[in-house]
Amino acid sequence: MRRYDESVRHDVSYVERQGAYGVILQGEKVLLTHQAEPVPETQLPGGGIDPNEWPLQALRREALEETGWSVKVIRFLAAYRRFSHMPEYGLWARKTHRVYLCRPVRRIGPPQERGHTAIWVPALAGIPMLTSAGDRAILAIAVAAGAHSDGGRIAAKPKCL
Repeated sequence: MRRYDESVRHDVSYVERQGAYGVILQGEKVLLTHQAEPVPETQLPGGGIDPNEWPLQALRREALEETGWSVKVIRFLAAYRRFSHMPEYGLWARKTHRVYLCRPVRRIGPPQERGHTAIWVPALAGIPMLTSAGDRAILAIAVAAGAHSDGGRIAAKPKCL
């Protein structure tokens, strides 16, 4: 599996964390989330998969919490791994990111998670805004493949990493 971002540190113990994330496209725009704390970052909406939760359930829950939008999952795009410190949990994690192509269904309200802001931006302009190199790579692949929504349908199937 492709790895992005920080190098593996041999002086720490990593906890395995599985996550589900979405490239949420509407027309030529993508929905991102900006998290103000504990470390400011812009990311694809999504997050950790809770015990007894399926990846798509986690993605729908996390997208709603971080953006205020309900989403429809279209298909799996890619997976990647990253090793990172998670200060909000006080741990080092070996994170597996499963990324899915989605489209927004309905705005339910503002983001439910404190410190998160939903941002709609042109998909191409969103690539350099993303903090994670893995998120940037997957959004770039989706954009290059023309995986934008058009009249409710999702166009070309992007190639996976």
